[in-house]
Amino acid sequence: MELRQVEHFLAVARCESFTGAAQEVHVVQSALSASIRKLEAELGTALFERTTRRVALTEAGRALMPLAHRIVADVVAARGEMAAVTGLTSGRVSIGTIQTLSVVDLPVKLGDFRVRYPGIRIHVRDGTVPDLAAAVASGELDLAFLAGDGPLAEELFGFGQWSQQLVLLCHPGHRLERRRRVRLAELDDEPFLDFSGSGIQAMVARRFADAGLRQNRVCEATHMPLLVELVSAGLGVTIVPQPVAEKSGLPFARLEQPSFSRAIHLAGRGPTPTNPAARALLAHLLA
Repeated sequence: MELRQVEHFLAVARCESFTGAAQEVHVVQSALSASIRKLEAELGTALFERTTRRVALTEAGRALMPLAHRIVADVVAARGEMAAVTGLTSGRVSIGTIQTLSVVDLPVKLGDFRVRYPGIRIHVRDGTVPDLAAAVASGELDLAFLAGDGPLAEELFGFGQWSQQLVLLCHPGHRLERRRRVRLAELDDEPFLDFSGSGIQAMVARRFADAGLRQNRVCEATHMPLLVELVSAGLGVTIVPQPVAEKSGLPFARLEQPSFSRAIHLAGRGPTPTNPAARALLAHLLA
């Protein structure tokens, strides 16, 4: 088994397409297909179910996923250790982030890091909290900014923590537009827009349920800018981080009884990243 084959396998799994995977790893599709066929022959089993419409992992392919992530992570760490000997003149670091990160200006931080370490390649990925947490745990990501109103998963280690205020966002003309504070009970059965798949969605659902209130979900969106546009169009209200509300120009109010805030964690797999480039980025982010 060659590292190139493992990387090709992960690319096809991510893209669910040989065409998309070939574009991602910059090889022709025929070469990628041959690489996967060779890997399957070496392992003695099919890794993908191929149809005219989709490419999906087989049971064997799903079993290989965490092992493949660890193989790639170990190779990245080994390359990083060698780069450390020469002062981090090369290497690669992967970091994940929630869409609504506001406690850290990540683009500025990464720009400064790039100036200091021009030889290090940076991979940035946004996603939902469960997906990012799983990617860190498997070694696919070195670090990630995660959000939630509870502790980190046992397999993750927190390097830094910040608090982020959440507020109610509504459209002009809404009955609550002039309010600065709103009780959760006032939102019982209110048309509500959900930030689908996010930690905010899960947190809000728990708060409504704990209070014995009905959360009248009328629409869901997976991207925060679209969610804000839907609120502006009058479809309903939603709960977002305060910096998002401030930038939107729409009316917003603090929530109370209970108040809404969540923790933002910078997380990794252990107390010290094994990848020297990740250690350098971690120190830069916390400086």
